[in-house]
Amino acid sequence: MKLQDTLSNSEQELDVSKKVRIYLCGITVNDESHIGHARTIIVFDVLRKYLEEKGIEIEFIQNFTDVDDKIINRAQTENTTAETISTRYIENYFRDFDGLNVKRATNYPKATEHIDDIIKFIEKLIEKQIAYTSKNGVYFSVSKFPEYGKLSKKKIDELQSGARIEVDETKNDPLDFAVWKFSDIEPTWDSPWGKGRPGWHIECSAMSIKYLGENFDIHGGGRDLIFPHHENEIAQSDRFSICKNLDSCRNGNDKWRKDVKISWKCKVNQTCFRKLGSKHYKIILSIRTLLKTN
Repeated sequence: MKLQDTLSNSEQELDVSKKVRIYLCGITVNDESHIGHARTIIVFDVLRKYLEEKGIEIEFIQNFTDVDDKIINRAQTENTTAETISTRYIENYFRDFDGLNVKRATNYPKATEHIDDIIKFIEKLIEKQIAYTSKNGVYFSVSKFPEYGKLSKKKIDELQSGARIEVDETKNDPLDFAVWKFSDIEPTWDSPWGKGRPGWHIECSAMSIKYLGENFDIHGGGRDLIFPHHENEIAQSDRFSICKNLDSCRNGNDKWRKDVKISWKCKVNQTCFRKLGSKHYKIILSIRTLLKTN
């Protein structure tokens, strides 16, 4: 079986002589799941079910990002806690995707449940002088990873501050990205560098290694995650010198264009999806058509 490999931009053979280990970047639980989430989740569900039907053992890890500025902002707007917001939308996620007959992952790790793992990961980066402390947090030094951009095919000298890059004048370089953010706004955790919370990208590196080991077979997600999310994962995991295989990120679905305004929610459209047939293959074709025609 061959899969399209984003790094090499070519089809590569998937080794199915052993258990296949998959890490799928899941959703940030600040709102209801939308059709873009559905497309990603269902594509990888079809891949998993196909492999399992062929008798291949699968270990499937899919995270929930349950600490994020969007979650915190929504909690403040609703005068509640970030935990309340994340719990609500995790429950709704399972309601929606159970209804779409998506098989549950082997594990669903949450960022908030792996703060110790994340801190240990960052400590190693600082120890190797790959990350540094600034006024606003701890940052990964992109200049310490000369291959930065190899997944997205972006050149460092062409990247501009502000284009999906964290703008912070206290950074050594505009391209440097946060692995730990200092904050007094809950939720926060104590760390060797100061009170705060993890950056977005670090959680997936820490949790994928924890659950799948130093090398695994497929790292997936929507194509909108190639830069900066997966690019940054590659950089920090490579410098961490453990998960060497992470730079073979494969993204098995087409790009979800966030600029396309589709307001459908999974809950509202479960009936519509079911009418397309019991096989997810038909659902994927329908979603592809919706994205092209809206």
